[in-house]
Amino acid sequence: MVFIMAKKDLISSKDRFFDSEPTTKWIAQELYDSVKDVPIVSPHGHINPHLFAEENSTFGNPSELIIIPDHYLYRMLYSQGIPMEAVGVPRIDGGETEKDPRKIWKIFADNFYLFRGTLTGIWLEYEFTNLFGIKRKLNSETAMEIYDIIDKKLNSPEYSPRKMFESFNIEVLCTTDSATDTLEYHKKIRDSGWKGKILPTFRPDAIVNLDSVGWKKNIEKLSEVSCIDVHDYKTFIKSLENRRQFFKSMGATCTDSAALISYTAELSEVEANNILSRAFKGEATDEDAKKFTAHMLMEMARMSIEDGMVMQLHCGSYRNHNPIIYKKFGPDKGCDIPIQDEFTRNLKPLLNKYGNDTRLTLILFTLDETNYAREMAPLAGHYPAVKLGPPWWFHDSINGMIRYRFNMMETAGLYNTAGFNDDARSFPSIPARHDLSRRMDASWIAGLVARKIVDMDDAQEMINDTTFRLAKKTYKL
Repeated sequence: MVFIMAKKDLISSKDRFFDSEPTTKWIAQELYDSVKDVPIVSPHGHINPHLFAEENSTFGNPSELIIIPDHYLYRMLYSQGIPMEAVGVPRIDGGETEKDPRKIWKIFADNFYLFRGTLTGIWLEYEFTNLFGIKRKLNSETAMEIYDIIDKKLNSPEYSPRKMFESFNIEVLCTTDSATDTLEYHKKIRDSGWKGKILPTFRPDAIVNLDSVGWKKNIEKLSEVSCIDVHDYKTFIKSLENRRQFFKSMGATCTDSAALISYTAELSEVEANNILSRAFKGEATDEDAKKFTAHMLMEMARMSIEDGMVMQLHCGSYRNHNPIIYKKFGPDKGCDIPIQDEFTRNLKPLLNKYGNDTRLTLILFTLDETNYAREMAPLAGHYPAVKLGPPWWFHDSINGMIRYRFNMMETAGLYNTAGFNDDARSFPSIPARHDLSRRMDASWIAGLVARKIVDMDDAQEMINDTTFRLAKKTYKL
């Protein structure tokens, strides 16, 4: 006998993603049901705040909403030889890209089978079914019918960005913003009187990483927005502290730094100033850039202790690995590739100086899963300042979440983790991502109950913590 499950039955299945063992499945269902409707706390992501700045803002057409901003989608299409221009990804040089949203959607639909069994496919199926009420599978035959259904809804008031924010039951959404950003759209949101809570996050990479493209222009912009003439190390630090205070005044509670590896080292003021002097002249070496980034991670920790902002650190991603794509389309186009990293020695200078200070919250993320049990869990299980961010990028998946819990929890403990964040670039994926996380955590905790490791009272507390309480506490929301 062949068992056939239709698409609508698959998505609406109550025990989706749970362990198939009957007792564990039943417990997981109980836990999930208790938190499935609680508000979403989204403490880290990349949604553009301009979407919410005006009451009558729209998401545009289905291709603009779902395909063009999401590198999870077009990196898969590109891997099959489909040019990014063909799905409307804009080029830096203004070169020709497909502008017809229906043609873009057709290419996407023709190749939707590529997402079978992937995390992106899971998110998309959830969005189509639960958000837009689509009952049929997306493919070449249904492409335009589904496009028209979504397009019609996006043109209705109920599907405006603000209305969808409210319907998603989002309690707070944090964006990621350059240190030189004027936060114009955050100001408009705050001044509009709308009750949606959208907060900025301070990201200093383009300023503190000397090898950033356009670094000199970034420094000029830093001087402009901070009203401080940045010409040496002292004025450089003063301008960064100025910008952090501005972000705090706009509601920011955390910063976000990205580094290739977790290397930290402290420079003397003279050494830091000499490196900056070479950078201003265009003479900084790769070694200069490495040392300066390592030093500035120490400085970011120091500033966080002083101003109370949470510090996030994302490591282990070789960004923009494909130079052809980077030159054509710029950064963050799905070309990140994980690398090996080491935390025990690399973070020692920072942790020895600041890791015992309870005023610091340092949330660590990595793409190198070999670090989980070997280094990250023991570090978080000892240093008061260290918390573990959730599985990130390629590992924000069913199996990735399982590996994370399996390798981290026994040593670090649940309460040295930062809860879940969706890291979303596509707004409709947010509820899909949180639903998957809630289901996977319910399944993991149910397994602990079934094996008599925790009881149901503890399990209920744990699912509430993983769903929203840990994120609110760790990110000071």
